[in-house]
Amino acid sequence: MLTAGLLSLLLIISSCNDEVLDINKTDAVSDQAIWSGEKSADMYVTASYKLFTDFSQVVNSRTRYFDSFSDIMKSTSWEMYNHPYNKALQLPSAFSKGGAGAFECWSDVYTRIRRANVLLADIDRYGEKKFGKEWCDVRRAEARFCRAYAYYLLIRVYGGVPIRTETSGINGVDDGAYEEDIDRKRSTEAESWDFVISELQWAADHLPYSWPAEWKGRATRRAAYGLMSRMALHAKQWEKAIAAADSVKNMGGALAPDYAKVFQVDGGQDNSNELLFALYYLQGTVTHNFDRYNRPFGDNAVYTTEVYAEHVPTAELADLYEFSDGTAFSWTTWQSKYSDPFSNREPRFKATILYNGASWEGRTIQTYTGGSDAFLAYTQSGATNGHTCTGYYLRKYLQEGNTEFLTKNSYQYDAVLRYAEVLLNKAEAYAEADYARYNTQALGVLNELRARVNLPAKTTADAPDKEAFMRLLRKERAVELAGEGFRYWDLRRWRMAENVINGQLAHGVRITRTGATAYTYETVDCDAGVPRIFLEKYYYFSLPESEVVNNKLCEDNPLW
Repeated sequence: MLTAGLLSLLLIISSCNDEVLDINKTDAVSDQAIWSGEKSADMYVTASYKLFTDFSQVVNSRTRYFDSFSDIMKSTSWEMYNHPYNKALQLPSAFSKGGAGAFECWSDVYTRIRRANVLLADIDRYGEKKFGKEWCDVRRAEARFCRAYAYYLLIRVYGGVPIRTETSGINGVDDGAYEEDIDRKRSTEAESWDFVISELQWAADHLPYSWPAEWKGRATRRAAYGLMSRMALHAKQWEKAIAAADSVKNMGGALAPDYAKVFQVDGGQDNSNELLFALYYLQGTVTHNFDRYNRPFGDNAVYTTEVYAEHVPTAELADLYEFSDGTAFSWTTWQSKYSDPFSNREPRFKATILYNGASWEGRTIQTYTGGSDAFLAYTQSGATNGHTCTGYYLRKYLQEGNTEFLTKNSYQYDAVLRYAEVLLNKAEAYAEADYARYNTQALGVLNELRARVNLPAKTTADAPDKEAFMRLLRKERAVELAGEGFRYWDLRRWRMAENVINGQLAHGVRITRTGATAYTYETVDCDAGVPRIFLEKYYYFSLPESEVVNNKLCEDNPLW
């Protein structure tokens, strides 16, 4: 249940009219008012979390649904709904010198960093004498947790960045007030990751193990270690990733029993040990529009309104899911064992994808030609008007049975950090550190995830060397984390985006009904025959021209 304290946090994150709670209006409120008591000070501190909603796939599915920049999800629009996805993938002019195009975030993120720096300086100035060092260290840890995430968002786009902290300014506080602070060299990428990891370590040392019920949703010690496991992968600090993951486990991190219910607000399952950090919303009060933007086309008729199906899974994703007995799916062999290609697939397939024949709110999904949710080919103009262009719809995060999504919007949480990801981070780190030594541990961690969905364990016969294991690991990351925003960044991190994206077409399946229960299946491209683009220089996008011009010590990335 959402509590009053969490609701206060959410009001900050959305659009609150109380100036004390609105981070954008703190200049209209005196410092004395903000720091007059714990409640008002905590409102100011929790405003730091707004950064997470800025980049949430669930909240911002129209502009920041990052999986649709990859091979596993497809935007159904060329340029409607403010979608940048297909243009970024198919236009040579989508990225140029002086900016990161669809991934531009420099100014927005540094604004959040500046606010974190001001907050940390204010805690030093006002907080300690009022509330004591222990109280202040916890709030410092929250600010540094959020600031670490901010730098992560920058580094994954640009590489090394200028590091600005509350104490790095020439006059003591780097709050943007002094011209002397403008010029700052970029740290190397390795130095930048070191800074992020050190911030998270400090946060982990000072954050509480849990919060009182009224403040459920704020960062905890295991959330800091969980994020550290992610950052350590980017930094290629394998042992640190393993240690961080072990810390999460020792603090009670665990997989919830039912994969599908992890993403259901009212699923009747306790997900608290898997959801290490999440953005929570409140039905009827603090909401978003995820359901309306992603429901299947047939819901137009059911609810007599427009729903959009803006993002749909590709065949590249759907075909990765195994059958329930652990055998690989193949369009050339499935008929030798099963009557249809979908109904006998493993649980994560059914929890993530709505397919032809799937049950949905008392009806059957019909993606075949002429069906209620019919396939419509993608073109480089307009949109499919809510139809799938791949033969699939997204199911993950949709709240089945939420019949009030039109009048009361959507309220499901965004699972920013799950224990499942931490396990995948740990398995990968074991393999990268020394697979010959750690193969048993790496496979054991991977098999924890497979066991939850009753898939048979993988053995050293399946992965005799590191390369074979990494193929398994990459597939498990794709199917476990699909729709959660990892795939595009994983491909960049692995330096595989050129092979997987550049020059390639994504695909779907066009289904024709030939009888009461008989269908034919045709694999088709869903990119209108236009190959996708990912160039070597896209691994580090160009910095904003304004930063390079104004900051005399800041140089742009090579190749631009």
